Amino acid sequence: MVTEWVNFRAVKAAVSLAEVLGTYRVDWLRARRPGQLEGRCPIHGGERADAFHVSVSRNAFHCFACQAGGNVLDFVAAMEQCSVREAARRLARRFAVSATPLAATVSASGDKGNWLGKNERSNAPLSFTLRGVDSWHPYLQARGILPHTAARFGVGFYPGGGLMSGRVVVPIHDGYGRLVAYAGRSLDGAPPKYRLPAGFWKSQVVFNLHRAAVSSGEAVVVVEGYFDCLKVDQAGFPCVVALMGTVLSDAQEKLLLARFRRVTLMLDGDESGRKGTKRIAAQLTGKCSVRLAMVAAGRQPDQLNQQEICALLEPEGGR
Repeated sequence: MVTEWVNFRAVKAAVSLAEVLGTYRVDWLRARRPGQLEGRCPIHGGERADAFHVSVSRNAFHCFACQAGGNVLDFVAAMEQCSVREAARRLARRFAVSATPLAATVSASGDKGNWLGKNERSNAPLSFTLRGVDSWHPYLQARGILPHTAARFGVGFYPGGGLMSGRVVVPIHDGYGRLVAYAGRSLDGAPPKYRLPAGFWKSQVVFNLHRAAVSSGEAVVVVEGYFDCLKVDQAGFPCVVALMGTVLSDAQEKLLLARFRRVTLMLDGDESGRKGTKRIAAQLTGKCSVRLAMVAAGRQPDQLNQQEICALLEPEGGR
């Protein structure tokens, strides 16, 4: 017997309202100021173009017409006409949010389903989330990342203090959708270009797996970096993940093969990307179907426009 239960706090921490809006195809909201969206209410379907307000930083919403409001659980409950408890359960399933460390379910015998081997390192979930992240920062626009894409991924400029101060932050989740780290990108490329917290093991995580895993397909696009992943998703290929490098670790391989049967490699077009493509393709041969989407020499996926990305992926059935 398998007992399913859900931790409300874990779901709210792991799933942003911006992500959920995307699953309902709510793409008509517009920003009136940084971190704030407004538009027609998707709950009651009213015509007022300024009724529905979303605070991306607070992960909250309010409709001034139908008076609906609250957090991401309240929004799903209102959209699907269910209880908040049921909304939490549905979100936990859709975004693979686990309420217990490294376990999807707990059986009556006490056995735990574990994605990592007994002796492998793991990343503990963070006990906090960064607030005031600006998904409309000019740096993102310069890299071709649209505000709604950045908001859905939780990416943006962080003006607060601490390790990530003054950097563009990228939330990193594990396969269960739990936030385990932030990567901080310097605005001017000054070293370190990317800052990661001490004790974070990126070899144990596949970036964006928790979103890609809830897709209906069995094929996944694999890229190197965070912004490559955002651009491919933005081009219409949401089943995309990033290795955060050119090496596929044993743990990452296990995570991918547990969910996908077809892999399209779309690494950078430089020397390290070419070598990584060859190495990973050989590593996966015989374990799954492998396709290659070769980016032009000297370029990388986040530098491509939508048409170029589609040209590389659509002929191979990348959607």
